[in-house]
Amino acid sequence: MRHVEVSTASPAVEITAVVEPYAPRRAELAAQGLCAVGSLDDVPPHTRAAVIATPTGDHAASASACLSRGWAVLVEKPTAATLDEARAVVAEAEAAGLPLFTGHHRRCHPFSIAAREALADIGELVGVQGLWSLRKHDSYYDVDWRRAPGAGPLLTNLTHEIDLLRFFVGDMTEATALLSSARRGFVIEDTAAVAFRFANGALGSFLISDAGASPWSFEAASYENPAIAGSGEDYIRIVGTEGALAFPSLTRWGRSGPGEIEWSKPLVREVGAGFGRIDPLLAQIERFAAVVAGGQDSVLCTGADGIAAMEMTLAAALSGKSGKPITPAEVPGDYTGV
Repeated sequence: MRHVEVSTASPAVEITAVVEPYAPRRAELAAQGLCAVGSLDDVPPHTRAAVIATPTGDHAASASACLSRGWAVLVEKPTAATLDEARAVVAEAEAAGLPLFTGHHRRCHPFSIAAREALADIGELVGVQGLWSLRKHDSYYDVDWRRAPGAGPLLTNLTHEIDLLRFFVGDMTEATALLSSARRGFVIEDTAAVAFRFANGALGSFLISDAGASPWSFEAASYENPAIAGSGEDYIRIVGTEGALAFPSLTRWGRSGPGEIEWSKPLVREVGAGFGRIDPLLAQIERFAAVVAGGQDSVLCTGADGIAAMEMTLAAALSGKSGKPITPAEVPGDYTGV
């Protein structure tokens, strides 16, 4: 319904139909004034694109069905349930010459785009450090599947961070993970510490937990999600040979004078440019619409980028189970992380 909301709000988008096979829900949608249909066969013929926001297990089948009709596709993350399925769908889109994007919408924030551009000011990249820790309320786990394998923060939340780090820095080549369930005592992890190696030689680390209370997370920093309390605190730090950058405030630390930058010389702190809050899903759908209309885009998460985010998320999961570093090539195509 968030995709319906932003599509309705955008003058660049016309909703031709909402496909809902469950009849009672379809009646509710129709009562809201939407054209609700039971299958893709009932979608009006002038449709040019589709947003797929179904359960993950359906992503590949629905994406393929939409591509076969000649529609561009924006599929919610992850691209598919397995890497094999995701690769097949992306290959189908490429063969058909149709746009296919994965819905990693955090890229669309203006401060995310500005952060990528600001990295040129801090020299050669040395490393990245991130901390995401939001304590989910106890009743969140009253639902059985949320205590089942695959529902921990590693597979549920880390994929967002991996895509964002790749958006900033570039390809990752290796992941090493430590997992703990000490605080909640479930079969799934409540905390994970992950180390990454980037193709450009930089290293990264990320601590992610849904048991620890903190002001540090993307959601708290950006005020993006009204269900999560905001803090405005940075949660990622990026270090280069010429300085450092905090995200999302874009506070930059750099040289205070000529000559070599070294530890005896103070760094100058520069406050980052402020950006007004936007709805990133609205920004994403409008970028998608512009591509469907024939434009180009360098921000949206391509199908290949979506696969890369899946690979590294699953590599971290496999590392946590195997106790050794894992490269993307070592992740089986049918591995689901459990």
